[in-house]
Amino acid sequence: MKLLENKTAIITGAARGIGEAIALKFAEHGANIAFTYVSDSSEEKARALELKLSAAGVKARSWKTNAADYAQSEIFVSEVIREFGTVDICVNNAGISKDNLLLRLTPEQWSEVMEVNLKSVYNITRQVIRPMLKAKSGSIINMSSIIGIKGNAGQSSYAASKAGIIGFTKSIAQELGSRSIRCNAIAPGFIETDMTQYLQEGEISKSFLDKIPLGRFGTSEEVSNTTLFLASELSSYITGQVISVCGGLNT
Repeated sequence: MKLLENKTAIITGAARGIGEAIALKFAEHGANIAFTYVSDSSEEKARALELKLSAAGVKARSWKTNAADYAQSEIFVSEVIREFGTVDICVNNAGISKDNLLLRLTPEQWSEVMEVNLKSVYNITRQVIRPMLKAKSGSIINMSSIIGIKGNAGQSSYAASKAGIIGFTKSIAQELGSRSIRCNAIAPGFIETDMTQYLQEGEISKSFLDKIPLGRFGTSEEVSNTTLFLASELSSYITGQVISVCGGLNT
């Protein structure tokens, strides 16, 4: 059974990693996909993903746009609505990290993390709620992190941005619940992606694995399964929640 048949989903930062896995999972379940990427280096991957999604029998298109820029976000969502008709699901997935101890963290690094990780969620969400309010339905899923719940030395900017996403999610769930629009967050733990590649090697890997009850890093597929659940009617009575996909790290 396809859980998202004829739905339209926006996914930010989907050219690789968790975002790509979510796009493929949604397409497998019948959703049309509009996704963003931001760097020239991701363009080839974005085009390849378009082809994969189209091969699954759904409509798919990528946009090179910066979700951290309000004007670009406004144009992007308006073009999606014009081309796809509406937006039923929004996954705010775009994110970066600039890890450093606070005394070494520059104002520019702090601001860049906040812009990409947190402001982008505001920018895109503010645009997609318009068609959702008109339809009186919708699912917004914001990608937080286990670091936003627990914190981590050397990741103050990342932790603050991801904790901000949780507060935003809970507030929007209360604002929009009366219109049958749901808003939830996912807090992945240590997931095997390009961003965490340096954590998966040698003694560093062992030190992290020792803290995870399931004894391994998670996969993008496992995060995409949770995202599918929150996007579908299987979670129709769930809003304002944070689901940790972390192998028990947050237990």
